Amino acid sequence: MADSDNQADLFSAAPSASDGAVFINERCRLQKNSGFGVVTVNGVLLAHFALGDRMAVAHAMTAIVEQGHARQIEVARAFGCDERTVRRHQERLAQGGLVALGRPRGYPRGQARITKRRIQTVSGWKAKGMPNREIARRLGVDEKAVRKLLRRLGWRPAAPEQLPLPLNSADPKLSGSLRLPLSNHDPAAPGAPPAHAAVPAPAYSADPKLSASDTQPRPPVSHDPNDRTADRILACLGLLDDAAPMFAPATGVPGLGVLLALPAIDQSGVLDIARDIYGGIGPAFYGLRTTVVTLILMALLRIKRPEGLKERSPQALGRLLGLDRSPEVKTLRRKLGRLAAQGCAKAMGRALAERRVRDHGHAMGFLYVDGHVRAYHGERALPKTHVARRRIAMPATTDYWVNDAEGEPLFFIATEANPGLVKILPPILQEVRELVGERRVTIVFDRGGWSPKLFRRLIDGGFDIITYRKGKHRRIAKSHFSTHEAVLDGQLVRYELADQGVHLLGRTLRLRQVTRLTDNGHQTPVITSRRDLPAVEVAHRMFERWRQENFFKYLREEYALDALVDYGTEAADAARDVPNPARQVLNAEVHRAYAELAQLAVSLGLEAATNRESLRRTMRGFKIANAKLSQRLQKAAGKIEALEKRRTSVPARVPVRNVVDGEVIKLAVERKHLTDIFKMVAYQSESDLVRLIGPHYRRGEDEGRTLVQNALAASGDIETCEGELRVVLDPLSSPHRTRALATLCEQINESAPHFPGSKVRLRFAVRPEPPLSLAFPGSSSKPDISGGG
Repeated sequence: MADSDNQADLFSAAPSASDGAVFINERCRLQKNSGFGVVTVNGVLLAHFALGDRMAVAHAMTAIVEQGHARQIEVARAFGCDERTVRRHQERLAQGGLVALGRPRGYPRGQARITKRRIQTVSGWKAKGMPNREIARRLGVDEKAVRKLLRRLGWRPAAPEQLPLPLNSADPKLSGSLRLPLSNHDPAAPGAPPAHAAVPAPAYSADPKLSASDTQPRPPVSHDPNDRTADRILACLGLLDDAAPMFAPATGVPGLGVLLALPAIDQSGVLDIARDIYGGIGPAFYGLRTTVVTLILMALLRIKRPEGLKERSPQALGRLLGLDRSPEVKTLRRKLGRLAAQGCAKAMGRALAERRVRDHGHAMGFLYVDGHVRAYHGERALPKTHVARRRIAMPATTDYWVNDAEGEPLFFIATEANPGLVKILPPILQEVRELVGERRVTIVFDRGGWSPKLFRRLIDGGFDIITYRKGKHRRIAKSHFSTHEAVLDGQLVRYELADQGVHLLGRTLRLRQVTRLTDNGHQTPVITSRRDLPAVEVAHRMFERWRQENFFKYLREEYALDALVDYGTEAADAARDVPNPARQVLNAEVHRAYAELAQLAVSLGLEAATNRESLRRTMRGFKIANAKLSQRLQKAAGKIEALEKRRTSVPARVPVRNVVDGEVIKLAVERKHLTDIFKMVAYQSESDLVRLIGPHYRRGEDEGRTLVQNALAASGDIETCEGELRVVLDPLSSPHRTRALATLCEQINESAPHFPGSKVRLRFAVRPEPPLSLAFPGSSSKPDISGGG
């Protein structure tokens, strides 16, 4: 009962200078009493904590600074700590979430302890009134080290006196508080609580999944969609996990057409999967759902990185999200950092792939596997690999993508050391097996995966293969080729093909070879284990691998797939093997020695070819005349033999820690993995719209994606009705495109979609094009080209 009375005293209406009240600044007040603390902003409760709870105190300090109520130095002065402590709490919260604020007790690991003798010496000097600078000079250390030691020993500078300003001050910034009656007791009765006290915020659990029990967010408290101040206050008090969408009528909203992709985004399951895996991001106005939807819509609007938000109006983007304004760059980066801190990007990608296999199982019969090399231009020391599009080896990282038969992305694996396709295929196919079950799948890949031993392993594992043949092969006679044609994937294909069997691995592995003959006489052999497919389909599936190459190019140009969102590094596997630099040096020396031997052999052969028989009639005479050249040739051969013997004693590969000076690092992958997942979902949603519009647009195969891209960027008007959000889009550049867009809107309306996170139904329409009046001969009216009706 005493503790409850003491806590109630924290919310007293008239604090005095002796009740533990400290004014952080003109708006914020910190009050401590009987082991508890309360922070209020303009009289509204912001934080309530026990003084011994280090996590709660640190969270209160960071909340004050991050929400812009006070500066770091003001918070540090009020809480009696250093400004760096506040900054350190902010960094830990951004990197590891609320759990990272709970530091373990005890001395920090890895730091040397100070001897007792030095502690006694410094304490004696300080007791005599010696200044810190003089103590640092005598000890030969920096003054900061002395201040740290004294602070650890309990020597603290006197806190500046705070003026006891009453809450009912004439200054409106210092007056007013949220007061609610707690009971009907007489306030004059002894032991009764104050007549008016602020309602404390409930304690926030460290488990983020506890805040996502409901599938629908809390109904908005704000009544004005253009002013969500009340909802933001609830988020500050820890009572709101995500702001519910609210819309107001608006005209000429740029990029309103991007809402056409919301049904496809919702159908992909990304929001449900994110909620199941991450739970939430803690109490926030921009919660998990809003963050995920924002990142996907940014990709569809070609805002390729968070910094691109600086070039867009926050109010205009906020209308697309049902908010008064969109999150800013630092806010979005902080949300992305908190998601990355949980390390669940791989699990989220796996769950999305399972959902994709369930919904599009018909396209999983053929899977395309290829690596995408992302060139790196920074200052970090990264492994080099060959960048085919630039025809040069440079620092880069490689991601291996798996696409279905329609060219749509299924999942990808981020690697750290650019392994070859032969090495990475087994773990990729193990992931495929877990996704598709016991179904037999045909894997299509390029020459980088050529390995007959790997082929046997994959075939025994229940997979079929289609790939190009690598290395030298015998040309096929022209008479063996014949014309093959068929209608595949809705298009007529015709090839000149030769079909035959081949044997590999010493005739122990029998496969099928389909060779294509081009008009210029070039032969392209394709190896496969599928004997049931027609030869024309084998060739078509192999050549359709360019769909994946086009996918990489499209994502690189339109979605900035290669852009870095995190410049941080993390420890890499120091035990992985890499080519031995010493062996490479020896290889170069052996190569030069062979070149020198070849040059000497050419010179000796030239001497033999031009030898005059009249001068040297016998071989003995020739050898005597060219004795020096022969000696140099023998010396070069001996040098090669010594180098070869030396090279055999040097291992070809060594652990990377033996090669790299310092720590073995790699670029941080979690944030990049998350953003790539959201871009993949955006591309899939765009593809779904292309498939919807294809039958109603004559050039859908060639211009369908361009049309959808223009539709997503179209402006329009927002009309609100009870339980319904009407999106009226402006016409496109030509009438036939506008008609195709209108048909797309009708198809989407048939599914009765809802805005994510609400029960508001979406309805799309296209504003009809204004009639254009033309003046005919004999008419007195002038042509109306103003665009009016």
